[in-house]
Amino acid sequence: MMDRQGIDQLAQRLVSLVPSGLAQAHQDLRTNFSDVLAQGLRRLDLVTREEFDVQVQLLARTRAKVEALEKRIAELEAGAAT
Repeated sequence: MMDRQGIDQLAQRLVSLVPSGLAQAHQDLRTNFSDVLAQGLRRLDLVTREEFDVQVQLLARTRAKVEALEKRIAELEAGAAT
């Protein structure tokens, strides 16, 4: 998930889009943007990059095992047919 620093940076970018005449509201907007972004990201049920990478590796190992088993079954079937 996006860390707090990333959320704060995104909130700052959003605040920078607010006209400068509303300078006194900038801090309030930044806080509100940060809170809304953090809350929205929590609801998305996202996984970290590390968790994703672990699952990719697990899938690759599982795929390799399935391919090896398919090959072994094909060899056994070929042996049984003769």
